[in-house]
Amino acid sequence: MTTVEKTHQAVPVRRVRFRFGDPKPMNHFFVENDIVLSHFVAFLTAVFPPGEESFIRSVRAFSDEITDPELKKRVAGFIGQESVHGQEHRRLNEQLADLGYPIVRLCLFDKDSRRQRFVHWLENRVSPYTHLAWTAAAEHYTATLAKRVLSSDEIQALPNDPEIRHLLNWHAIEESEHRDVAFDVYQAVGGTEEGRIRVMRHMYYATIPVVAAAVTASVVTDPRAVIHPFKALRQAYNLARGPIVRGLMKEIKVYMRPGFHPLDIDTSDLEAEWRERLFGDEENPGEIYDRLHTGKGRK
Repeated sequence: MTTVEKTHQAVPVRRVRFRFGDPKPMNHFFVENDIVLSHFVAFLTAVFPPGEESFIRSVRAFSDEITDPELKKRVAGFIGQESVHGQEHRRLNEQLADLGYPIVRLCLFDKDSRRQRFVHWLENRVSPYTHLAWTAAAEHYTATLAKRVLSSDEIQALPNDPEIRHLLNWHAIEESEHRDVAFDVYQAVGGTEEGRIRVMRHMYYATIPVVAAAVTASVVTDPRAVIHPFKALRQAYNLARGPIVRGLMKEIKVYMRPGFHPLDIDTSDLEAEWRERLFGDEENPGEIYDRLHTGKGRK
């Protein structure tokens, strides 16, 4: 791992609107012919909106204790980016729920629903510091996945629905941009190294069992998937051995090193490359420039 100077960057809030199912309706298995990978991505996009709402609450709980004006600006950007992520993933999730993804339907709940109240109940069972440490650890997960997604030609070559690919690449670049914000808030308000590492240790050892159980449950409750059991088993093996998952937990584990900081992992060149590729400008528009809301109105 390369140690770099910790230069915190601005966290811009971009207003985007993706075009899921337009003009061509989405296929049920939107990662072409891959049952398990489609359900794996559906699981990720299902948990993003409630997860990101929880992340925002964890940071806002300490808003009165943040005195550094630059950190305050980065927190505002973090909240803005996470809010837009939740908005766009929720729009995608509504379509995936209509396609018959049970795990997505389970996570599509209103703010006043019983499931939302249960999420708040869980948050209230731990201290605000532990909740914030959860967020900092989860941000390391998403930043590590983001780096993989943006740096792997093999992942980019997966035959995914093009608009979902745009969504995931956009989400990945913004996760990279704000990956250190919750971590820095945790340190600024007096969170301990011991607490930070302890929370990640619990999450680390729960990750594979929880994700495997969730994806399995999603597959076996999908009538279109269970009629192909041997194909699904082969694809599950391929996912575990493929570029998304292979070696991922080793990269996650560096977070538990005392003294670790998210900016120890330098992704600045990768971020610059993808900002140009995705956004560009009016003269040289990027791949999703026309999904952005600009000062001149939506392009």
